[in-house]
Amino acid sequence: MIHYGTKEFVKKNGEFTVNIALIHKGKPVLGVVYAPALDTCYWAKQHKGAFKDGERLPLTNSHQRGAYKIVASRSHISDETKEFIDALKTDKEKKLISIGSSLKICLVAEGEADIYPRLGQTIEWDTGTAHAVVNDSKKTLRSYIDSKYGNHLYNKNII
Repeated sequence: MIHYGTKEFVKKNGEFTVNIALIHKGKPVLGVVYAPALDTCYWAKQHKGAFKDGERLPLTNSHQRGAYKIVASRSHISDETKEFIDALKTDKEKKLISIGSSLKICLVAEGEADIYPRLGQTIEWDTGTAHAVVNDSKKTLRSYIDSKYGNHLYNKNII
């Protein structure tokens, strides 16, 4: 699947990405996230590691930071998401980072953010590529459906 971060591109904020993913049997196994305006590239291959501009992820140990960093969408922050963030229990100060496109998931993979709550529908091409990156950075992307956490699967209609 190939996807361009359309909303961020139209807004001309420099946070759009070009995403290329390979999904095999419902799981992302290869992903490349390139942000041309930032000249930043994330990539991962299943069981081979995740990288940002050639450096293995995660780059930062989130447990050593003073703040609990929460990544939120510039385009999709809802009242439900705000309530989720308010309800998060942490002994650290909460810091909200707003950024566009698949870069949110990549910040979690990098260790620059602790969580990206997305409490609405997602489109497969918006998550598949960065999901591959987060998986091989030893982080997790989970779905929450019917009050249960589970693996986030792709191509559900053709598996």
